[in-house]
Amino acid sequence: MQQNTYQPQQSARRANNENRARMLISCPDRPGIVAAVSQFLYEHGANIVQSDQYTMDPEGGMFFIRFEFDLNDLPKQLPQLQEDFARVADRFDMKWLTFRAARKKRLAIFVSKEDHCLLELLWQWQAGDLDADIAMVISNHPDMRELVESFGITYHHIPVTPDTKEEAERQQLEAVADKADLIVLARYMQIITPKFIEYYPNRIINIHHSFLPAFVGGKPYAQAYKRGVKIIGATAHYVTEELDGGPIIEQDVQRVSHRDDVTELKRIGRTIERVVLARAVKWHIEDRVLVHQNKTVVFS
Repeated sequence: MQQNTYQPQQSARRANNENRARMLISCPDRPGIVAAVSQFLYEHGANIVQSDQYTMDPEGGMFFIRFEFDLNDLPKQLPQLQEDFARVADRFDMKWLTFRAARKKRLAIFVSKEDHCLLELLWQWQAGDLDADIAMVISNHPDMRELVESFGITYHHIPVTPDTKEEAERQQLEAVADKADLIVLARYMQIITPKFIEYYPNRIINIHHSFLPAFVGGKPYAQAYKRGVKIIGATAHYVTEELDGGPIIEQDVQRVSHRDDVTELKRIGRTIERVVLARAVKWHIEDRVLVHQNKTVVFS
């Protein structure tokens, strides 16, 4: 039987993105930041098409800003613009990054046996709503190989046991090396070690139910049902060495009632998880997230 291979639809915005860049800035707040950056971009021939900003406290707090701008012949002009901007950045003690909008970020999706979050990402990618390249899917189980490969995506089955975890991690790092800009844990039920996190700081996104820390351990939905919870939800966050304690990117909730049994709670929870994870991934690949200490500023 012939295997179907799906290709993502072209994003409607991509044709206009070749000369578009994004700049993310965080620095201590003080007068003149927006004026200085805007004047700099103007003097370099750039046209600002979008600007978002936020201050934690105008009197000495942190200031965050995101610019999107167009610049003719961007691939050639951007290196010089970046070099020149360093002087502005030094003046205001800025941490800053620039990204070409046309350069798609490469994703490596990690998954175990539950497929709902993976499927949402694949569907959005295939529809052109997730403007990224899915470089591979890595799993500690073989179950989803046929599904993933039907999309024309490479599937790596790397089993993990307590005795083989170190070797499995070595194989995972070898698989993603120089091929992934972002790691997405789409219900990957293994703990990521500090060694792995060192390679991808603020570039590993995890999704889990929002019952933590109330209902830890196994069968959280059964625990929640017994307690008669009235709200369930999901949290997407960057992975840090603190288990499920990294900077939160996105959350959502839904009200439930005594009429919802454990099966229904799980169904609702899966729906929220898939939507929340997809939002978080979309915002990351569109360069809308700035991390400060253990929290995020998200210009969604």
